[in-house]
Amino acid sequence: MKKNDPFAALMTVAQDQQGYFTTKQAIEAGYADNTHPYHVHAGNWERVCRGIYRMAHFAPPEDGEMMAWLLWSRGHDEKPVAAMSYQTALSLFELGDFNPAKVHISVPKTFRRNSPTPKAVVLHRATLAPTEVTRLRGLMVCRPLRALCDLASANPDAVADLRPIMVEARRRGLITERELSVMKEQKGARKIITTLLS
Repeated sequence: MKKNDPFAALMTVAQDQQGYFTTKQAIEAGYADNTHPYHVHAGNWERVCRGIYRMAHFAPPEDGEMMAWLLWSRGHDEKPVAAMSYQTALSLFELGDFNPAKVHISVPKTFRRNSPTPKAVVLHRATLAPTEVTRLRGLMVCRPLRALCDLASANPDAVADLRPIMVEARRRGLITERELSVMKEQKGARKIITTLLS
């Protein structure tokens, strides 16, 4: 990489984020703030929403705009605080027949945004333990057990439809006996897990 090469610096960031990047990341790479509209008009960048862009020459990401919504959740330190959750998480693990019209993300209960929630996003507030999330294709994603418990808790009538997914996830090693034991210790989770396993 050449010294003072903003394009190369931004490419390095964008490659790890499915082509997406934030205004702050572009500035840190060496692009002056007042040049951003030029790059959008020239067709180099696509503006996704306020403060989030995508390199136009990147192939469309397999996961749609999920990475963009993860970046949208970034805190003051510019690190995303969200994780893909509920039906979205299970679809990323290719569990069940979920193809949600909107992207489900879970954020901390303290999460605040001045701008409205994007129309493509369903926001859930939750406290996620580090063991309940994992990285998948660069995305932070709730592990299958957490996603199943959240879905069962939100929609008790759907438990019968979720049981085969629980069986499949365990068969594929995506849910371990240790995870089940730890999750059962959480308030309210034991009953849900017992129902999912019955």
